[in-house]
Amino acid sequence: MPRASSRNSKPLVPDLLAPGLDLVFCGTAPSPASFKARAYYANPGNAFWATLHAVGLTPERLPPQRYPELLAWGIGLTDLNKTEYGSDHELSPGAMDARSLHAKLAKFRPAAVAFTSKNAASLGLGVKAPAYGRQAERLQGAAVFVLASPSGRARSFWTIEPWRQAAAFVMERRLRRERAA
Repeated sequence: MPRASSRNSKPLVPDLLAPGLDLVFCGTAPSPASFKARAYYANPGNAFWATLHAVGLTPERLPPQRYPELLAWGIGLTDLNKTEYGSDHELSPGAMDARSLHAKLAKFRPAAVAFTSKNAASLGLGVKAPAYGRQAERLQGAAVFVLASPSGRARSFWTIEPWRQAAAFVMERRLRRERAA
């Protein structure tokens, strides 16, 4: 059974979005640990923050509570389900809001969106079982990456390679900006 927030419309963990970001990560919904901490990817078994640092997207391994600092590196965060928290199998299918994600991407125009699991990508793109890595199609003008889930529960499916692809995309954009400055 999904665990919902209070009946108000305030999101469980607010989006971290701004115009023109290099990359926006999109998951399905906060875990119970993330809901409790009011921070993205806060479960100690989740490899999100370690992976961001390992692939060079952040200069240090940030704790989840420092997630707002990602904007300084051109990175944003959102989820498909902004009203419930829990594991994917516990979430209401009707609460997965791909339309809202598409509207956010159209409004903020990031260069890329990276889904942090195949399930999130399938729901966000409306396709079954997308492959890991960069996709041929764009979403609201953004390049699309499908990443292996950093969740501890998905460790048997873990591969860092698609994360490296997304990081290389961001690094190329950062290098172009530095050269232009």
